[in-house]
Amino acid sequence: MDEGNDSGKGAAPPRARFREMKEGTAADWAIIAGEYGRFAKGLPDRVLDHLRLLEGDFGGFPVCRLEHSLQTATRAWRDGRDEAYTVMALLHDIGDTLGSYNHPDVAAAILQPFVSDELHWICKHHGAFQGHYYFHFLGMDRDARDAFREHPHYEACRTFCELYDQAAFDPDYRSEPLEFFEPMVRRVLARPLRSPLARALDA
Repeated sequence: MDEGNDSGKGAAPPRARFREMKEGTAADWAIIAGEYGRFAKGLPDRVLDHLRLLEGDFGGFPVCRLEHSLQTATRAWRDGRDEAYTVMALLHDIGDTLGSYNHPDVAAAILQPFVSDELHWICKHHGAFQGHYYFHFLGMDRDARDAFREHPHYEACRTFCELYDQAAFDPDYRSEPLEFFEPMVRRVLARPLRSPLARALDA
């Protein structure tokens, strides 16, 4: 058997040659930058795939985690919110699987390059605001959100939770399917609003 015969196989993409980053060359980083650009373009697919992992996971709630996400986004969209807001609403709990103790931070980190400071703040802090509706049943402080009362985005986050997040557990509500939101996800995640790395790759 000729182990060197790659017949029928595509050539492996080039890789940098350093063993430690301090040995890297411009040629190495040109290879990495090219691969990174292609990898970054796949972010919407990876996000959508991860959302699908929430399907069927109820965790004791009246609806599964995916349905809660779809319902939150649907309510926001039908209330006239724009695409960036709607995508934030769709992704706000995407961190449930990997950030079980800090899920808002996971979603906020994904969204931060792509949305306004206000939307990022809503996503990052919605857990404390959502707690207003149930923390007291668990021996916690339902007014934890009051620590942020002087913040300029306090009311926006309170409104998100009141109108869309806490209201999105209705098994009889007719949410839009994930496919409805997919084009929005792709548009919002297509280009960072602010990213030094993205600017460097475009240079």
